[in-house]
Amino acid sequence: MKPTLHFTGQVWRPPYESRSQLLQVTSGCTHSACRFCSLYHGTKFRMSPLDEIRQDLEVIREYQPFARRLFLTGANPFALSYDRLLNLGIMFRKYLPRLENIGCFARITDIKPKSVEHLRNLRHLGFYGITIGTESGDDSVLERMNKGYCTDDIVEQCLKLEETGIRYNVSYLSGLSGSGGCIRNAKRSAEVFNRLRPYIINVVSLTVFPESRLYADVQQGLFAEASEKERLHELQTFIEHLNIRTTILANTVSNVVPMSGMIPNDKAAILRQINDALDAFEEKEMRRYREGIKSL
Repeated sequence: MKPTLHFTGQVWRPPYESRSQLLQVTSGCTHSACRFCSLYHGTKFRMSPLDEIRQDLEVIREYQPFARRLFLTGANPFALSYDRLLNLGIMFRKYLPRLENIGCFARITDIKPKSVEHLRNLRHLGFYGITIGTESGDDSVLERMNKGYCTDDIVEQCLKLEETGIRYNVSYLSGLSGSGGCIRNAKRSAEVFNRLRPYIINVVSLTVFPESRLYADVQQGLFAEASEKERLHELQTFIEHLNIRTTILANTVSNVVPMSGMIPNDKAAILRQINDALDAFEEKEMRRYREGIKSL
């Protein structure tokens, strides 16, 4: 029997990490309180024991000895202390001498306790390409969804990453404001992101699953979901107001109309694609697609 890697609960990685070697150092989420999220339901946060990580690295060394990038699974492995991340980075390089860089998911609150010097040292060890679940740049939306931080925190912590040379990606969750708030959310989010230099903005469209707290809000009439056309107008407004150089990836299963491109080079083409979709698709047709999504 071939040895297997240790994975606990749900395992997720961004589409652009498809060629990365996955390694579990944490499972679950430290926050686990965002109203919209169902990704890690039922999985308590856990730090993998060092012996477990060593066993997995031995397997990876045997089967993927030339691995150049690790992606650490779990909702936010960057929540680990600076010392633990430092020691893990050293361990990774011991087992995988060709390793170039290390990515993972992170919350804004994971970056805050780490000083610029700490982050610089982690960058030196290869931590690069961190994916941050920012979701929105509208404080009212962040508060309502219980993200646990505000837009000032997003800017402050992402600027720390930029200062230390750690490349990062952010997420934008269209429809998160609910019906009637999409345009405001788009404008405020673009304003916040324009102060930063994210390598990728990964656009996901809100899909409310029964495991989330937001599902109960919908059932009780406390949250009205944005229509699919509202979401397209939101994305249109968001992209119109972006004036930074970045990559837009809106091509996950949650996006009824998948699209991607570079900003500013492909901005006009993306906006045309959105306009074409608004003309071509009926609301009912797009909503049927949304209701057919079983998992992200």
